[in-house]
Formats: sequence, C-alpha cells, structure tokens
Amino acid sequence: MAFQVRKATTKIIPHFRNGMAFFLGPLEMGFFNSYSTHLRNTSFSAHKIGTRILGSENMPTHLFSRRFESIKVGKQLDCVNDDRDNQVLEFPGGKVKFTSQLSFIPDREEERIPCFRVLDDNGQPSMYSNFTQVSKEVAMKIYHDMVTLQTMDTIFYEAQRQGRISFYVTSLGEEAINVASAAALSLDDLIVPQYREAGVLIWRGFTLKEFASQCFGNKYDYCKGRQMPVHYGSKRHNYFTVASTIASQIPHAVGAAYSMKMDKKDACAVAYFGDGGTSEGDFHAALNFAAVLEAPVIFICRNNGWAISTPVSDQFRSDGVVVKGQAYGVRSIRVDGNDALAVYNAVRAAREMAIQEQRPILIEALTYRAGHHTTSDDSTRYRPAEEMEWWRVAMDPVSRFRKWIESNGWWSNKAETELRSSLRKQLLEEIQLAERYEKPPVADAFTDVYDVPPSNLQEQEKWLRKTIKTHPQDYPSNFPL
Repeated sequence: MAFQVRKATTKIIPHFRNGMAFFLGPLEMGFFNSYSTHLRNTSFSAHKIGTRILGSENMPTHLFSRRFESIKVGKQLDCVNDDRDNQVLEFPGGKVKFTSQLSFIPDREEERIPCFRVLDDNGQPSMYSNFTQVSKEVAMKIYHDMVTLQTMDTIFYEAQRQGRISFYVTSLGEEAINVASAAALSLDDLIVPQYREAGVLIWRGFTLKEFASQCFGNKYDYCKGRQMPVHYGSKRHNYFTVASTIASQIPHAVGAAYSMKMDKKDACAVAYFGDGGTSEGDFHAALNFAAVLEAPVIFICRNNGWAISTPVSDQFRSDGVVVKGQAYGVRSIRVDGNDALAVYNAVRAAREMAIQEQRPILIEALTYRAGHHTTSDDSTRYRPAEEMEWWRVAMDPVSRFRKWIESNGWWSNKAETELRSSLRKQLLEEIQLAERYEKPPVADAFTDVYDVPPSNLQEQEKWLRKTIKTHPQDYPSNFPL
C-alpha cells in the first residue's frame, strides 16, 4: 500500500473552538495501486470508485457514498522539501497535515458547546434569536398537545397508584421535546421511540381511547395485550412499537433510514433516546453506521440528567452527548429541550438537512426529568426533592410556552381552565371505558409468530386455559377463553 506526501497547497481554516486546522480543497478519487492488477482479472471493478462500488455494478447511483472520494492513487513517500510543517499525507478519509509539535488533543474544551434557545425563562424571545416563526395554528396545537400530555401523565400515574394499571412512564418536564419535535416532522417520517415519547403520538392523532386501551390491554389494544403499558405502537401513525431494551431502537432507525434512501423517499427516520442510551454500544454503532452510509436519520437525545438513578457525571466525561456526533462525522447541535420554539426550529432544520443532503443529524436536547423514572422508581432516594420541584415549577416547558402565546394575545386564563377541565373529563371517561372492555382472547397470546404453532406452544396454551378455569379469581372476569 503506497501513500503520497506533498507540500500543502490547500487553504488552512482555523477551527473556531480549539485552534486546530482542517483543509478545504478538491477531493481526489482513485484506488490503491496494489489492488488494481488483481481486480482487473475478477468480476469486480476497481475503476472509477466515485461512480461504482466494488461488485455493485447494478446498484442505484443515488446510493453511492462519498466515503471513497478522498482515496488517492499514491506514490512512494516523496518529501517535496524540508518544510515539514507544510506537508500533508494523502490518507484514506482525507488529507492529514504533519506537525513537528508533540501535542495531544485535550480531553475536553475549556468552554462547553453552547445551547441553542429562542425563548428565555419568561417565555420571551431573545432579540438576537435566529429562528423560524410558527403560525398561530401550529403554536396553539403545540400548546394543546403539551397540556394533553401533561394531563394524561397525571391521571394515568394516579391510575397506576390506585392499582388499575400495572405500570406507567411520565414525560413530566420533557413535553416540549415530545410535541415540538413532532410538529417539525412530516407524517411520512418514521418515528422510532424509546418510551417517553407519547407526545409525538398525540401530535399525530393517536386518540385518548387508543392510549387508554393500550395501558389497560383490552381488545382495542393494537398489541393485543402483549406489551407493558406505555409501550405504544401504531402502523397508521408511522410509529414503531416501543421496546424497553435501552438503545436497541437506534440501529433500527438507521436501517430504516437507509431503506428510505434506497427507495428515494422524501422522508427520514427519527430515533429518540435518553442520555443513558448513549452509554450503550448500540448508540455508537448506530452513529457510525449512519455516518458511513449517509443515512437520512435524526438522532434526538433527551439528556435529562439521569439514567434512572445514574447521573450523567457517572456516565461520561465528555461535554455531554453533542460532541459524540462530531467524533463519528455526524453534524450535531445542542438545544434547550425546555424551549418548544428552539426544539421546533432545530428539528425542522435537521429534517431539511437529513433529507436534502442525505446525512444523519444528532440533536442533544438539554432538559430535566421532573418526575420519577417510572412508577417503579422513587427518585427522592438519589436526588433532592427540592431540586425536582424547582425544575418542575421554574423550568416547566409548558408554562414557558404559555407565556409566549399569551404575550401574542392567543391565550387566556379562561381558555386554560376550560382546556384542562375538558381534558381531565375526557381522560377519566376513557379510563372507565377501557377498564370495562373485554381483554384480548387467550389465543392471541400465542399468535402472530408462527403460521402453525409448534407443539410446545400448543401445550402452554392448554395449560394456561386450564389454570384460568381452576383459579378464576386470579384473572379478570372479562378475560375471554
């Protein structure tokens, strides 16, 4: 394998943060000489790498990656002159400048990456903010759906505490990330959620009846009672079914995005996850996968400071999550997750770049989990209750957005009272109905996997039916055999 060293003629642009430099100049294509003779005698082509991938002569041209553009047919090491600090190495992936200084890249910058925001804590836009204004119609729907999510979380949480459902996850403090991101997307975009994104479904038209049916696992539940509560999924709303396994959904989103790229769809995939998910290998594999394949996918990280009881300070030493994107070659931004207008603008811009430029985008939304991780958690055991209360009241994204729409003359105290009263009434009615509806039949627990159930599943079904008949007091009366 041969490399070429030559005097740098490209322009050096100082990095705006760390003083390092990169090069701007024409990318050169080619391939390594050592492979050429061999590949001419095979069914593969080693020529014109920029327009044909090895062994993929029939591959659609829009799938070609730019990753081969910087590979240069090399000569032996050839020092143009003794000015070694002006020499560059033609290396796969791009030109690398030589230096005579022994210098390590610092573990982190002195200043943290800034956080994009539009509305201040009082709901007023900064006079210097660069953002796209939203219409009254969109703004009012964003607020309506955030209040719906907040009200639904309160009532379903109470229902779990009353023993009416087995489990629940709230989105308290993260309503803006849910709803405002959904507002910036198209219904054609595939949502690949974690488990704290019910607000995206609300925006897309998932009804209160559908939420209640899933949580109570009745016959109207699309998962047929086979999922835990809040593990929603809806093909009609282009919303991938929730899985509790942390970060497993992130590579799935990349694969879906690459499929969209193959089909030339005017859409992207959107993966949601928490800061804890970035500590999983799936996150790192997915970002690298997306960058190399140039998949139109948006990664939205809800950095709420806690992975259950593990603070971010115990998860990583980097400047949050946003810097991880740059390491994998993914364009990234940090945004105020409690500012609905900031989230909307960031996701809107990310979607445009992801689709038009066919590239992945990483968004780190800084927020705070104002509630417990789930109903199985008591977060006062690992963080002060006063801290939670301060974030819940002083930094509430719903209240901040309300101040903004009120300042525009679009909202009033009377409208607020009527909305919250109406939502509470509707939710209580749907919960009462969902409790009374029949459960899915027992047979549904054994279907949708095998065309013909194997003998062991058939035996399990017989055993379950017998158990229900023997101990009817342990099962719901509306559980049809």
